[in-house]
Amino acid sequence: MLQSMRIKPYDVAFDGFKSLCTAKIKRVVTSGMGASETVREVRSVNPSLIVTIGMDALAKVRNVKDIPVIYLMVLDPLQLIGGDDNVTGVGMRIPAERQLAELHKVLPQVKRVGVLYDPARTGSFIREAQAAARTMGIDLLVREAHEPKNALAALQWMRGKVELFWMPPDVGVVTQETVNLLLLSATESSIPVFTFSGKYVERGAILSLEADPHDMGRQAGEMAKRALAGADVRDITPLPARNFIITINLKVANKLGIKVNSDTNHKTRIIR
Repeated sequence: MLQSMRIKPYDVAFDGFKSLCTAKIKRVVTSGMGASETVREVRSVNPSLIVTIGMDALAKVRNVKDIPVIYLMVLDPLQLIGGDDNVTGVGMRIPAERQLAELHKVLPQVKRVGVLYDPARTGSFIREAQAAARTMGIDLLVREAHEPKNALAALQWMRGKVELFWMPPDVGVVTQETVNLLLLSATESSIPVFTFSGKYVERGAILSLEADPHDMGRQAGEMAKRALAGADVRDITPLPARNFIITINLKVANKLGIKVNSDTNHKTRIIR
C-alpha cells in the first residue's frame, strides 16, 4: 500500500480499504521518496498487488508493469496510466451532470452559474457540463482562464451576470496561491461559491461535493479482493466514486440571504 502522504482523507481511505480487504498489508508513505526508491521498496516486498492512494504514489510506480496496481484518491488517473493494462482503480472526478444535479437539489433557485476553466485541462469536462446544464434549465456562463493570474479578472467580469460561481478542480484556475483570493473576491462580490472540497466551504464557499474517501477505500478493497482471488486486473473495470459528501455553509447562506435545502441523499456536513 503506497500512500502519497499522511493526510486525513488518505488515512480515511486506507481505513475503508482495510475494512474490506484482509490481506497482509505493508503500508509505505511515499512523500520524500523518489520513484526509484519507491520501486526498490516495492520490489523488496515482492507483493501480489500494489494499491496506491493519491496521485504521487501512482506516478512513482507507473513504470511497474508486472504487478497489478489499483489506485484511489486520484483525480485524473488517465493522465498517468494511459492504456496500461495492469492498472485499474477508483477515480475521484465526479461527472459534471452529477455535480449540477446535486447543486440543483441544494440550491434549486440558482439558474445562472459561472465557471472558469483552462481548455487544455478541463475542456471536455466543461463541454459535458454545458450539455447537462441545458437539460436542467441552467444558464452556464463559461470563461477561459489559461493561468491562475487570469482567474480573478475573469471572476470580476462575471459579477452581476451569475448567481453562483462554480469552482471545479482545475489547476489552470485553482491553485494554493489563488484559491483564497478567489473565495475572497467572490464573497466581496456577494457571489456564493460551489466547490470540490469541504475545506473551501470552511473558508467561505457555500457548498461542496466531494467523493467519500472511506467508501472509495471500500471500492478499492472490493477490487483488491477480486484481484487477489485470481481475477485478471484487465477484467476489473475502473470505476468512479459511488458515494459523496456534501458540505454546506449555512453561515454564508444566511449572510447572502440564500435559502438552502440540506435534505440530501448523501452524507451531509453543516457549518453553522
